[in-house]
Amino acid sequence: MDENEINSLEKILLAGVGAITKTAEAASDVFDELVKKGTLTAQQGKALNEELKHKAKEKITETKKKVQSTAVSGIINNMHKLSTEELEEIRAKIDELEVGKASNNE
Repeated sequence: MDENEINSLEKILLAGVGAITKTAEAASDVFDELVKKGTLTAQQGKALNEELKHKAKEKITETKKKVQSTAVSGIINNMHKLSTEELEEIRAKIDELEVGKASNNE
């Protein structure tokens, strides 16, 4: 998976997050309107709104994991195309990240 594909996946993820956020906002407005009209109690509106927010966060997390998994799979599947120098750069970066992680855990 090349950089353009990864950028495309990121854009798709951001569009999905935006759509979920817009939907949650619109639903919140609907809940508020129903509360004003007396169709729902304020407590019911708040409960429904919280449930919607929770589900939206779950969907965002799930989508992020899928995109990351796809990106990682693409990178792994294309590693054979990397030059020796590129592989060495990756190894150095991994070593750097491991050292940073180890020092953060101390």
